[in-house]
Amino acid sequence: MQHIAIAGNIGSGKSTLTRMLAKHYGWEARFEAVEQNPYLDDYYKDIHRWSFNLEVFFLKERFRDLIDIHNADHTIVQDRTIYEGVYVFMENNKAMGNLSDRDYETYMELFEQMMEVVTLPDLMIYLRASVPHLVGNIQKRGRDYEQQMQLDYLENLNKRYDDFIFNKYKGPVVVVDKDELDFEHNPKDFAKIIDSIDQRLFGLFTN
Repeated sequence: MQHIAIAGNIGSGKSTLTRMLAKHYGWEARFEAVEQNPYLDDYYKDIHRWSFNLEVFFLKERFRDLIDIHNADHTIVQDRTIYEGVYVFMENNKAMGNLSDRDYETYMELFEQMMEVVTLPDLMIYLRASVPHLVGNIQKRGRDYEQQMQLDYLENLNKRYDDFIFNKYKGPVVVVDKDELDFEHNPKDFAKIIDSIDQRLFGLFTN
């Protein structure tokens, strides 16, 4: 059993790549419960009021996923991880003044306790994309609550993603520059990602 995680900003193509990898390798795909989060619509209408509620719900769901993945007897590829929820989205909300120190400390203590019983993914794949690329994808998929997002919000998340991946995360990572690839429609681009994964997971090298 292995745990493969797909990391990346909103609109970077995580769900698409998760589905494609699951099909290619015969892995189970595990998606985050975005649409099922009962705070999501309220959050985008009033981020300051609903940040703590939204983040705690996601933390709870992602921790449950980690327990399920740990207990699984087969490989699972996961769309977004608990680590991004903490080091990217939660930290961004804190920096924007959307969380009190009290709420932040409570959340972080809960997260740290969770980390005592889980392990890092065997491989994290980071889909790195520019803000214009993200905006284009967000507009294409047309989720109403996402259309209200500001460009500086996406830019702040991008900076925190880079900081998380390159400075804080301790596990193995493959970085995919999404602006340069169209892995959904170009088989050669998808093959490049497969080659990188095979090298890291199985020690396989291609010419």
